[in-house]
Amino acid sequence: MGMFSVDMGIDLGTCNTLVAVRGQGIVLNEPSVVAVRKGTNQVLYNGQAVGWVAKEMLGKTPGAISAIRPLKEGVISDFEITEAMLSYFIRKVNGRRRLIGPRVVISVPGGITAVEKRAVIDSAERAGARRTFLCEQPLAAGIGAGLPWTEPQASMIVDIGGGTSDIAILSLGDIAVCESLRVAGDDLDEAIINHMKKTYNLMIGEQTAERIKIDIGSAAPVGDETTMEVRGRDMISGLPRKTVVTSEEIREALQEPVSAITDAVTRTLERAEPELAADLVENGITLAGGGALLRGIGTVFQNATGLTVRIADDPLTCVARGTAIFLDNIELIKSTLENDLDA
Repeated sequence: MGMFSVDMGIDLGTCNTLVAVRGQGIVLNEPSVVAVRKGTNQVLYNGQAVGWVAKEMLGKTPGAISAIRPLKEGVISDFEITEAMLSYFIRKVNGRRRLIGPRVVISVPGGITAVEKRAVIDSAERAGARRTFLCEQPLAAGIGAGLPWTEPQASMIVDIGGGTSDIAILSLGDIAVCESLRVAGDDLDEAIINHMKKTYNLMIGEQTAERIKIDIGSAAPVGDETTMEVRGRDMISGLPRKTVVTSEEIREALQEPVSAITDAVTRTLERAEPELAADLVENGITLAGGGALLRGIGTVFQNATGLTVRIADDPLTCVARGTAIFLDNIELIKSTLENDLDA
């Protein structure tokens, strides 16, 4: 079958969707955004306005067009548009001329319901997948980060994505303790937007907030303090305006969501069996996902838990790489997978 289709692992994220193919690594990394005609689910540009093309339209569309993110907090909020997006990505990777749909492993947040899982499977199959398997995000992140997940020893992964933060302790090829928190990268952006409203009466968009977070955002004081010029709309006069913000005030604005994630990490550790906790003293915590790139986040977790914290190599692609490795071992670990037969 492999001659006729490309089996793929998909990290279906709130912010970005990544596709990995075994032997080739990451072959696609695009924003999870679709541009449609308002009032219909017709994708613009003959179904091509997906990913980067649609992301550039976010917050800038005229009345007749909507740029939509079909996943909220790691789960599908718009079924038809998710299907159109998946269909576009699968076609792009699989190629139009292949006769048979691919086998697909899709990562899902740890705490989602059976109905939400069913929605992911249905979307993938209607988008052209021959067989769909679901893999929990923290497990995929742990595999992609190179943790010894099949060994009888504990490894801890904290995967901070766009819509969810997944915290898990892995042992013997499965998850021993897990918590999925719907506080992640989007909430950091939201905290910056609210700070700009309250402090400067300045309305800014999601993309500007994300740029501030990447350029000067931090969770703990690290390196030199910097400033940044921010442009937006004045809430009083309604006119365009710019102002300068400092890295200290952005750090202060991010305290609430960062604390929520830190509390979830300590709660997960408190629920671990004593033998697993003993292993973690030596193995520490590994960070993955886009949130791992926030400056100082490792320091915050280290101070809260007393454990060593390291950031995985290329944390943004950990989950997608993990799903591709999953595909390689699919016969061995079918028992831990939820597939289209039993989900």
